[in-house]
Amino acid sequence: MKKIILSFLILTSIIYSQYDDSGIRGKYFSKKTFTETVIPNFETSKDKLPSPILENNPELIKLYWKTWQLAFDHYKNPPKGSPFVSAYIDEAFAPNIFQWDTFFMLMFARYANHIFPAIQSLDNFYCRQYENGYICREIIEATGEDFVFEGREHTVNPPLFSWAEMESFRITGDKSRFKVVLPVLEKYAEWLEVYRKKENTKHNLYWQTGLGSGMDNTPRSGSGWVDISAQMVMMYNDMSEMCNQILLDPIIEPELKLELSSKSKLFKEKANQISTLINKYMWNEEDGLYYDVDDEGNQVKCKTVANFWPMLAGVADKKQADKLLQNLKDPHTFWRKIPFPSLSVDDKHFKAEGEYWLGSVWAPTNVMIIKGLDKFGVNNDFAYKFNEFATLATEEYLNGIFEVYKKTGTIWENYSSEAYTRGSWSRADFVGWTGCGPIELLIENIIGLRPDGVNNSLTWHLTRIDKHGIENLKFGNVTVSLIAEKREKVISPINIKVICDNDFELSVEHGNNNYKSFKITKGEHNIIIE
Repeated sequence: MKKIILSFLILTSIIYSQYDDSGIRGKYFSKKTFTETVIPNFETSKDKLPSPILENNPELIKLYWKTWQLAFDHYKNPPKGSPFVSAYIDEAFAPNIFQWDTFFMLMFARYANHIFPAIQSLDNFYCRQYENGYICREIIEATGEDFVFEGREHTVNPPLFSWAEMESFRITGDKSRFKVVLPVLEKYAEWLEVYRKKENTKHNLYWQTGLGSGMDNTPRSGSGWVDISAQMVMMYNDMSEMCNQILLDPIIEPELKLELSSKSKLFKEKANQISTLINKYMWNEEDGLYYDVDDEGNQVKCKTVANFWPMLAGVADKKQADKLLQNLKDPHTFWRKIPFPSLSVDDKHFKAEGEYWLGSVWAPTNVMIIKGLDKFGVNNDFAYKFNEFATLATEEYLNGIFEVYKKTGTIWENYSSEAYTRGSWSRADFVGWTGCGPIELLIENIIGLRPDGVNNSLTWHLTRIDKHGIENLKFGNVTVSLIAEKREKVISPINIKVICDNDFELSVEHGNNNYKSFKITKGEHNIIIE
């Protein structure tokens, strides 16, 4: 009996010690003080934003500008007396900041980084990190204290800090944050390794809860969850690349160089190890899906959008990605009037009206799926299948958002997959992550532009025949306007007008993996592609 009591006390101590606050916050983040920021206004900033052109879809342009208008209402300075260290973008439906929401708001806010550097929103999570590495998913703006809803076990959100940092870097080309965020991310990864792995499982993968995963009332179970396991792969790969980018600095101390080289290698090896375990235990070849697993490594066959994170994480190979693509195309599972429902329509728990994560369509998971498809839209023999479907899915998704906007005059937290209506339990004016579709996905998957600020290059997956393009797109040290003139057919010659303020490389993909590259110099150009 004494041994049982002792074991219980030890277990209880471990459970609660993971959330022990030593009183030292932000130890690993060097920014300690706040300097007030001038908050931009939409009307005076509009001419500085990217301005898309879609001759055949003026409704999407209208939706684009409405989304930015709402988004600018969410830029703010911390309340007086707050321990926060940076101005930030905030969902604003509660007096707290949310990790899960912030990550995806940053995905579209990157395109206004020169107006408001929204990536610094993450600073307020970093500066409130516990000494042991833990970061709460929700933090009260006024006090900087954790907000705990339904228990501490639910307070760990998807570990996507590194992904948000890297995606910002890919647009801006600015790697200056890496040195200050890497220590935070390393300590956070250490905490996750200890406290988000259940002991004595066969699979040795990572667990979550519905609320913690961001998929609040999802009907999932198991001790190895696909989404957080894939997200850990992303985190380690990102940290490895951060090390590599710092190593490119022209002046770097030999000791630091050796340390970063070692860390980069270790992070990459860790990502590969987790990927191997995911494919060993979670991949189901017959179903063409990844599933959560129980302690013994048995698959828990619940079909949700979480099954697709391994595409974005680079865990899936081309053949696996093709099978995942077939599931996304299946009208009996995920291909619905508005794609993609959070829960497969053939699941017994599916609700046509949505009921939050029992079938609603959500921006964060749609972005995850479409960006996962994009990863396989390059450098393989059937890339066009992924590109075409990503474009089609985005068109259907944005059409659904616009149809509901016409009826209600606003943008919603989530949508029904079965009709042009908001999902049940859905907030209005939600920009918010729903801004990802009308801004990020419009630029990248409807117009087809993929800017790379790191290398001052731009890839254009050009599929439309109407007059289309964008003005005032900024990436790296380039600001460019590109317009493809209207043409008769897809096979007709393409006439592109370019105006830019700096040199960059333009790659145009048209048709089935036909690429043309151009060295564009500062000034005005007219390009004709036969």
